Amino acid sequence: MPNMATVCTLSFMSLTSALPPTRPSASLRDDAATIGLVGIAHSVSHFSQLLLAPLFPWLKDAFQVSYAELGLLMTIFFVVSCVVQALAGFWVDRKGPLPVLFTGLACIGVGALVYAASTSYWMLGVGSVLVGIGNGVFHPVDYTLLNKRVSAPRLPHAYSVHGVTGSLGWAAAPALLVPLTVLFSWRVALVGAAAVVFLVLALVVWHRRRLTFDGASPLQPAKRRTAAEEGSLAFLRIPAVWVCFAFFLFYACAISGVQSFAPEAARLLHGVDKAVAAACLSIYMVASALGMLTGGFLVRDPARCERVIRFGFSAAALLAVTMALAPLPAASVPAVFALMGFLTGTAGPSRDLIVKRATPANATGRVYGVVYSGLDIGQALAPLLYGTLMDHGRPAVVWLVVACVQGVLIFSAAGVVRAGHRRAPLETATAG
Repeated sequence: MPNMATVCTLSFMSLTSALPPTRPSASLRDDAATIGLVGIAHSVSHFSQLLLAPLFPWLKDAFQVSYAELGLLMTIFFVVSCVVQALAGFWVDRKGPLPVLFTGLACIGVGALVYAASTSYWMLGVGSVLVGIGNGVFHPVDYTLLNKRVSAPRLPHAYSVHGVTGSLGWAAAPALLVPLTVLFSWRVALVGAAAVVFLVLALVVWHRRRLTFDGASPLQPAKRRTAAEEGSLAFLRIPAVWVCFAFFLFYACAISGVQSFAPEAARLLHGVDKAVAAACLSIYMVASALGMLTGGFLVRDPARCERVIRFGFSAAALLAVTMALAPLPAASVPAVFALMGFLTGTAGPSRDLIVKRATPANATGRVYGVVYSGLDIGQALAPLLYGTLMDHGRPAVVWLVVACVQGVLIFSAAGVVRAGHRRAPLETATAG
């Protein structure tokens, strides 16, 4: 039997021939402009996910609600985002990515203003719905633009920058919101967040011609598609779609554990100072961004994709087990977070590349919409599990669950490669 590296190589050769063509002759300047604009827009997606969480201490007092009720706002956000993400892929394939992108950014900006103007808990819920709608459009839009606009040799770097900007968006939200809240109020902070989102929307609209393809008008679809291409659900019969969905569901469960309760679990296990524990998440995200940049270079050879994922998540899982079971000095905990973030970050571009290989032609938006909805489902459900473990005094089990999920990701990635190698083109599925 061929080893997995061989399978990965064969998958790349067979699948990329059926994918919508990238632009091999594109200049570095054109590719850099596309990657930069998509990355800036993507950072707003991650920025929107942390508009409320850093403000929970102030919102709890302002609205006299429990932490569970505040957590429900996040669940509303991710449930709405999940539904929209699955549907947005069809909209992208039908109307083109730019109208969807503009709508998503506008919804996030308006939602942030609703947060700022809220006078009741239910107004915060309305804001969560609007921001969730906006967040749901980004993955179908982003990957359609990158796959169609960026030349093939630079695509791994495009994926790495895409991941880096997402991590920086996560880091930017508390860095902006908390100081503004301390200096002024949480309402001023959210108005400032809305202003940032509208500035990004203006930037993308201004440079929209750098995000078109196939000679399309900037505000129109790239080309007219057949009815089968626009609305067919035949791609849902392709196993690779659901294998990819499962991969991202588990990935979200792992990252959600790190984002939500892992720093507090580490504090309880190893006696880390509260301020240091709070800083560990930022350390993890910055290290993850550096890892994604490195990962873009590692997968310039497509045969390495699965090996990079296997190594990154295996090493990260070992670190999580060490955090759970070993008596670590408190001073070493931030270093463990940094190393784990870097290792998981290196797997990011490989992760996106194997999904691209498993994507049928003419269904980019739909496939990415369904596949990446697994992220929202995982992020909506996983905190309930981790929170229950913490409530029952099991911080070590939080880290062991993170380790187990990272282990599952290794096998899920292999399944994505195999499923992509076996998948039939969309046209064949449609005919069936």
